[in-house]
Amino acid sequence: MFSVSITPRVGETDAMGHINNCVAPIWFEQGRTPLFRIFDPNLDFNHETWHLVMVHAEYDYVEQIYCRSVVEIKTWVSHIGKKSFSLKHEAWQEGRLCIKCGVVFVYYNFITQKTEPIPDNIRSRLEQHLITINKEQLTRKREKVKRNR
Repeated sequence: MFSVSITPRVGETDAMGHINNCVAPIWFEQGRTPLFRIFDPNLDFNHETWHLVMVHAEYDYVEQIYCRSVVEIKTWVSHIGKKSFSLKHEAWQEGRLCIKCGVVFVYYNFITQKTEPIPDNIRSRLEQHLITINKEQLTRKREKVKRNR
């Protein structure tokens, strides 16, 4: 699991005083940076070294986030397929789970314009960050979050 601390900025708040919901995707992208280095250590982002395309993203806004304190972004691999993988993100502030996110990336060759299997050396590095949660664990986790509200 990767963890990144984000200090909210005043400019990210909206008229109601909480962090605007369009900020979360940017924060979660920042949380993915260590994982991106598995694919492209120098983050060159060119057609020869970059092979990722995000094809799906979903967000659940559970609690409001405010500017007053640091937000922890947790990121982990939740599934690895032949040509794609899934990530989960959580944004936590003051011990509260505030936002949940799931994204799917495909391994893509920008030169041939086709998906390709994830190379074995990258797959093995992704597997080091794989955390799977079964339905029973997910139910317990949700109940714990509700109790802590």
